[in-house]
Amino acid sequence: MDSFEILTAFVVNVLFVTVLGWYLITNLQWYDYKLSRVILKHHKPHWHILYFLIPFMAYYTTGKFFIIFFFFAVLPAIFIWHKKLDKKLVLTWRVKRFLILLISLVFFQDVLCTLKSACETYGVFMPLALAYAGSIMIEGFLFMSFKKEAKKKLNDMKDLRIICITGSYGKTSIKNFVAEILAKKYKVYATPRSVNTLGGIIKDINESLPAETEVYVCEAGARESGDIYEITTFLEPQTVVVGKVGLAHIEYFKTLKNIIATKLEIMQSPRLESAYIHTSVTDEAHEKVSFFGHEIQNVKSTLDGTDFDLNLNDGVLSLHTNILGSFQTMNIDVAVKIAKEFGLSNDQIKEAVAELTPVEHRLQMIKTGGKLILDDGYNGNIDGMLEGVRLCSLHDGRKVMVTPGLVESTDELNLKLIEAINDVFDIVIVTGALNAELFNKHLKVKNKIMLHDKSKIQDVLIKHTQAGDIILFANDAPNFI
Repeated sequence: MDSFEILTAFVVNVLFVTVLGWYLITNLQWYDYKLSRVILKHHKPHWHILYFLIPFMAYYTTGKFFIIFFFFAVLPAIFIWHKKLDKKLVLTWRVKRFLILLISLVFFQDVLCTLKSACETYGVFMPLALAYAGSIMIEGFLFMSFKKEAKKKLNDMKDLRIICITGSYGKTSIKNFVAEILAKKYKVYATPRSVNTLGGIIKDINESLPAETEVYVCEAGARESGDIYEITTFLEPQTVVVGKVGLAHIEYFKTLKNIIATKLEIMQSPRLESAYIHTSVTDEAHEKVSFFGHEIQNVKSTLDGTDFDLNLNDGVLSLHTNILGSFQTMNIDVAVKIAKEFGLSNDQIKEAVAELTPVEHRLQMIKTGGKLILDDGYNGNIDGMLEGVRLCSLHDGRKVMVTPGLVESTDELNLKLIEAINDVFDIVIVTGALNAELFNKHLKVKNKIMLHDKSKIQDVLIKHTQAGDIILFANDAPNFI
């Protein structure tokens, strides 16, 4: 090859490997940086064929024509794919380190091959594999360093009380309710949003946990056995909660028994003093366990809020909250029990419950343009979605629902949801392809709209909704699902 051909091959190889690396790290970020999940658990595995395997094979089979294929097929396809994503790559320091390492490796490889005239074709797989392996080692070293720093910070806060919450449903709601109620008496800090992995918790402790905090409230999530144990043995919480357990993430755990066993790993905290477990999890007695969920009585849940009674050891506590959804009573129930353990009076508790603020994207009511919106985008369990449907049935005007259905669940539960939807809604907009076939077959509403491209949702809503409608956004799954 002459010098121009060598330079062209060099540049194309660097760009091509970078593009494949961008695709790889985007998918890794979605799936908690676990390559096994990207390969085996991806919701759209055909993307790997289109955007990785076909370009990879073309690189080694099309010879000098690959440059045409790359600039006129691969680059435009990846650009359009990325542009349509509603959950784009976030350029965290981990992502930046991976990309810097990848580009450095491919440059080193190509320069070495060019100087030695040892390569007819510059490699693609090797820099990707080495960058991934090197990134794992770098992140592992940094993780242990950050973990040690966070542990020292916790140990230095001698009087800190830690409350850790897990479960299939309602973790974030319970966390927020506990934090808001205990704030009546203590300096409380809760992990933000849905931070519930060990890495996220460690980062939050190091960067955000105030030194004067008296009560630290966090949630623990899991995708596989051992995840909760890892968080629990790191935090060593004195108080733990296992909320309602169901078939969420069943594709990872395979059986409900495995889900329950994983959630109960939280009981292995070395400093455990008290545990609150929902009645759906187990009925096995334990000296440190209090069960919750059976004391709730006289629930009245409407679009104006929720009223209910709690039958506690010291009498009946009548409560009102602006939080929507009858299922939230069980989350408030356990928050009240913890508040009483921490010495709050009934008056303090009633005042705090009345002032609870809705959790963002969980049956959050928004009024705009004469329309009533129920934003339940972060709720992906059957009970919560059915409650959203029931609340919409109380509205006098037209009912509109936007949903991809249940994700990481079963056809049986989706059919149960569809049956409820058919009885209530006038218009249903089904987003994404995951459950599209099932919904298209079984939905019997007046107007059903199958929308694969979520970027068009605003135009569809403008066209099909009007003042006086109630619109339920249920489970806003990203479009890689």
